[in-house]
Amino acid sequence: MTDAVMTDVQTPDQMRRDRAARASDAVRRSLKKRYAAEARFRAYGIGAVGIAMAFIVVLFATIISSGLPAFTQSAITLNVELKQDVIDPEGTRDQSTLINANYRKLVFDTLLAEFPDVTSRRDKRALTAILSSGAAFQVQQLVTSDPSLIGQTVELSLPVAADFDLYNKGVINKGTAESDRRVSNQQMAWFDTLKERGIVESELNTTFFTNADSREPELAGILGAAMGSLLTMLVTLALSFPIGVCAAVYLEEFAPKNRLTQIIEVNINNLAAVPSIVFGLLGLAVFINFFGLPRSAPLVGGMVLALMTLPTIIIASRAALKAVPPSIREAALGLGASRMQVVTHHVLPLAMPGIMTGTIIGMAQALGETAPLLMIGMVAFIVDIPGGITDPATVLPVQVYLWADSPERAFVARTSAAIMVLLTFLIFMNALAVLLRKKFERRW
Repeated sequence: MTDAVMTDVQTPDQMRRDRAARASDAVRRSLKKRYAAEARFRAYGIGAVGIAMAFIVVLFATIISSGLPAFTQSAITLNVELKQDVIDPEGTRDQSTLINANYRKLVFDTLLAEFPDVTSRRDKRALTAILSSGAAFQVQQLVTSDPSLIGQTVELSLPVAADFDLYNKGVINKGTAESDRRVSNQQMAWFDTLKERGIVESELNTTFFTNADSREPELAGILGAAMGSLLTMLVTLALSFPIGVCAAVYLEEFAPKNRLTQIIEVNINNLAAVPSIVFGLLGLAVFINFFGLPRSAPLVGGMVLALMTLPTIIIASRAALKAVPPSIREAALGLGASRMQVVTHHVLPLAMPGIMTGTIIGMAQALGETAPLLMIGMVAFIVDIPGGITDPATVLPVQVYLWADSPERAFVARTSAAIMVLLTFLIFMNALAVLLRKKFERRW
């Protein structure tokens, strides 16, 4: 009996080993749970990134597939006779006479000569609708630039109308009911005949890069909007960068730490979160209605975007200034430099890479803004390329908005193509900011 009792009682060493085993099992179970939770969290993160990347790929694929057709243009090669009796009957070679000549007749007569059996007025009008209205303007430009061509026959590649360009690219097809498309079966037959004769070809759509906006999709381009964006960004940079950097330097290096500066800092942070359309309303009320500045001008657009960009530049500049170690300031002051010399000769140059990065990001944000510019009238239809900051202009995001709102089907491709151009600029500016940060970044 005593021996049985003695065998059931554990020694202190055995008890310690049992407690250690139980603790070890508990630790292993806890570690297993933590590792499982970490694996799940990693899987969730990878899944989120994968879903985001999938959406981005779908977005870019949709934009690119829709926009690529806009970079090519269908054209018909015709031998146009530049008849003197139509262009300049009196032979004066006066510039106004050459400009006002009936070039449509020359172009249309050449196309009608390809189909001698087309005799009715209605059929002639339907046949000549294949050519773009810009074909006559192209002949006009050729003659006014070189009047010696009058009386000769020249081979010209003339653009076709947007609907026939879509038909040539397969966007419009014969399978669609005739009542549901703007190209009739007879017009398709005429166009197919021209293709069989080998005079219809697809070429690079240089008009898209050299023209401003137009009511005709085949004549619409982005140069006017691109110049408007460039002029607007120059005004924005000229105003926001020096004002933003100076404000950041003062608040960070010279301003006393009191209640007033705290209120200013809070308001700057709040302004960074204000919807951009509020700045457009401010620009409309102050710059246009009060000061009387011109509507739809890069000057006003740049001033509005400068107000919107200032908080971003100030916050980024202050962060860059804070990143400079205090030891540099103390060393410069110890050597007898003034406070201004410390800032301008030492602190500001070291903080400049971060300041430039914040500025580029702010400018990229301003480049893609639409709402504030709509409020100041930059949504106007502008057919001329602006030559200065006070000329009427539009910008790329607004041009995208205008084309997206157009009923013509051909503007769909041009809208996507303009988005591609805008995204290229934005990606370039953000990549430049990353490169500047990587190249000049210093770790203390």
